Amino acid sequence: MTSQQRLQQRSANTPSNASEFWDEALIHRYDLTGPRYTSYPTAVEFTDTYGPSDFVANAEASQSSGRPLSLYTHLPFCAHLCYYCACNKVITKKRDKALPYVDRLLKEARLQARLFGPHRPVRQLHWGGGTPTFLPDDVMQRLMDGYLELFNLQWDEARDYSIEIDPREVGEHTLGALWYLGFNRISLGVQDLNPQVQKAVNRIQPRAMTEAVLTEARQLGFNSINLDLIYGLPYQTPESFAETLEHVIEMSPDRLSIFSYAHLPARFYPQTRIQADTLPSPAQKLTILQNTINRLLQAGYVYIGMDHFAKPNDSLAVAQRDGRLHRNFQGYTTHGDCDLVSLGVSAIGQTEHAYFQNLHDLPAYEASIDAGQLATHRGVRLSRDDRLRRWTINRLICQFELDRALLRETWGEDFDTYFAPEYQRLQPMLDDGLLTDSGGVLKVMPKGRLLIRAICQVFDRYRQADPNQRFSRII
Repeated sequence: MTSQQRLQQRSANTPSNASEFWDEALIHRYDLTGPRYTSYPTAVEFTDTYGPSDFVANAEASQSSGRPLSLYTHLPFCAHLCYYCACNKVITKKRDKALPYVDRLLKEARLQARLFGPHRPVRQLHWGGGTPTFLPDDVMQRLMDGYLELFNLQWDEARDYSIEIDPREVGEHTLGALWYLGFNRISLGVQDLNPQVQKAVNRIQPRAMTEAVLTEARQLGFNSINLDLIYGLPYQTPESFAETLEHVIEMSPDRLSIFSYAHLPARFYPQTRIQADTLPSPAQKLTILQNTINRLLQAGYVYIGMDHFAKPNDSLAVAQRDGRLHRNFQGYTTHGDCDLVSLGVSAIGQTEHAYFQNLHDLPAYEASIDAGQLATHRGVRLSRDDRLRRWTINRLICQFELDRALLRETWGEDFDTYFAPEYQRLQPMLDDGLLTDSGGVLKVMPKGRLLIRAICQVFDRYRQADPNQRFSRII
């Protein structure tokens, strides 16, 4: 089969309505808990036995590989506290607090550029938070200028330079400044447009504010604009969220991320301000999700997987049809061939053979950088088995299929021999129609896509060894 025939086949197999995805009995059977698989092994396997010396060895090995780079920066500052938020953040109104942090980021970047190699092309760059646009325009310029000196930033059309934006933190010249700095993609935090929901989560953000940012971004030339929504927030109902979704569809973003809210006030203190009795019931959440999938498919969006949707001509949808889609700590990505350099407090990076994370505590991170030391404090070294299983899970969660011949070609292993115990555990899912097996290709069916995290767990050696590890629910 030619590549064009495969593309046409994938397009023909793309489900067009929610009924193809939705089987309530199967959802209740398999909607347990599990990792989101932004990495394998997942972050719960990181240990403090992995330290700076391990990071140095992995970074130098990465330099020898010659792979391109993805550059992630965590900017933790926020001017407002959103009660649902579980991110590592610092709430402050003092903008001048950002400059010392940026200076430390550049010190850390200097250390890491030497280790990873300053000449490797940076194909992907992402600023997350927190609220990256909390930084004044001149401070953002200072940070990007520093990166430009230290790394080989690319400026061609194929680059993917993105930033997370809180529309409440966009000034008159902010988007123009971001465009000038080289960003070509943005993600706007919305969560919900209903005033009662916004008040309950302390995020007052009228539709006009979001729409103004999106419109200006389009006029400037930003492509692949993403909007984030959350379902399961206080006072949401299927009817109220459907109204929010209609407003969003009218704004016509290129991508949508629609996340399930996990209420864990014992772990995330800001969530204590949300009253549990104001949250939609589990049945209401399922109705919201079902209606949302159906409406977005009707509106012409492609269901990429998990909680992501994109227009058919968006680069995510194209990469999935072409078999090039990958998943990392930023979610789905078209740049799976990049090693990930991570900068800032709690930031996570990766190479072919390791994951590594910086200190989570801001004062500890600052002290480490001020001492001229790397801030790495935990991670995990990947065995060959880890890497093979990562590849397998990535194929399932991104392409919704696992080709035995491709696995043999890539890894020199026979699927039925290597994964004999896993195949036995898959049998109930095959019987339930979550997957089919042609003998050559294991294919995730539409009803299995919503439950892909459950399918991936079958191949997760760590979950089999420790099935009681706590994660969020699959749906």
